[in-house]
Amino acid sequence: MDIHQLTRTLHIKNDSKIVMLVGDGLGGLPLEPGGLTELETAKTPHLDALAERGVQGGSIPVLPGISPGSGPGHLGLFGYDPLQYVIGRGALEATGIGFELQHGDVAIRCNFCTLDAAGDISDRRAGRIPSEESAPLVEKLRAVSIPNIEIFVEPVKEHRFVVVLRGEGLDGNVADTDPQTTGAPPLTPEARDAGSEKTAEVAAEFFKQAIKILAGQPQANGLTMRGFSARPHLPSFEEVYGLRAAAIAVYPMYKGLARLVGMDIVGAATTLSQQMDVLAEKWADYDFFFIHYKYTDSTGEDGNFAAKVARTEDLDAIVPQITALDPTVLIVTGDHSTPAHLKNHSWHPVPTLLVSDHCRTDQCRQFSERESVHGGLGQFEAKHLMTLALANAGRLGKYGA
Repeated sequence: MDIHQLTRTLHIKNDSKIVMLVGDGLGGLPLEPGGLTELETAKTPHLDALAERGVQGGSIPVLPGISPGSGPGHLGLFGYDPLQYVIGRGALEATGIGFELQHGDVAIRCNFCTLDAAGDISDRRAGRIPSEESAPLVEKLRAVSIPNIEIFVEPVKEHRFVVVLRGEGLDGNVADTDPQTTGAPPLTPEARDAGSEKTAEVAAEFFKQAIKILAGQPQANGLTMRGFSARPHLPSFEEVYGLRAAAIAVYPMYKGLARLVGMDIVGAATTLSQQMDVLAEKWADYDFFFIHYKYTDSTGEDGNFAAKVARTEDLDAIVPQITALDPTVLIVTGDHSTPAHLKNHSWHPVPTLLVSDHCRTDQCRQFSERESVHGGLGQFEAKHLMTLALANAGRLGKYGA
């Protein structure tokens, strides 16, 4: 039986409140064998206090050994099997900025990048140029013209933007053009099946014209394309869990993920402090709150161990503002691990903490990778986290006679 078929039959309405605080890329690694991870190095008194009250474990985003993207990582946390529900990053970004994808559209998540004189990538994110610098460049790219194809080019945040292709005969099964390394040129868009060949040709022509438009830019003189995809169809949170759900996120992609599973996007926060203000303001209106924090991931991707430690401490500092609202269930986790040591997403289980009045506490006294190995939740697939949350909130009835 599909897990959502089960929760549809068992979910119960009550007045409980569930908060899922996601530190993107939370898990880490020591810089040298036997050392401490970023989370273990950080001073996290509030999370450690919760560890004494709650139960801890390691969540596996997809399967052991599989390094997930942010889309699959979050789908798992939301209780959607990431192997069953596949969402391309393009659709996430487009939906996250409020773009209404139509049937047959192909959305592409793009990054500005820096190319050297040889045409190789020297910076995959163009120095993370600020949004006020990237938005005018996005506007320039709207000059790209391809016969019989309608093209939408929209800014997202910093070095990110979205391209949506609309026309007959398009499909989204096209390989990414990001080589995932520096010192190599952007890859040529390649169709993975016959139905996507036209999309690959259109994407290659877009790239060709875009490079000419961007020539001479000091940082953003190139681009890569990722996550070619159409709009997916997923059952909603309210349908499968009986929850009125709200998302409090800063980055559009994560708003897109939340919107696709039927969460309301609330507030217009741009900082963690403002996210806490939105949480308090909307507390009476929803049953479930997804709070997303990006900077534990971006610092890991930059390979900046010290910065990830600092951003982890920032996350810890806002915990009292959540606990002051007295949630029935509080979960602290990540969608995947992003160790600064690797400068990328990794396959390692993510430290996960669940606190409620009904959890079976363990012996953990610190929130960390090392402690989570010994926690009462053990290692579990992230897709089961929502049923644990519902059970601890008294929102699941008994199965069977």
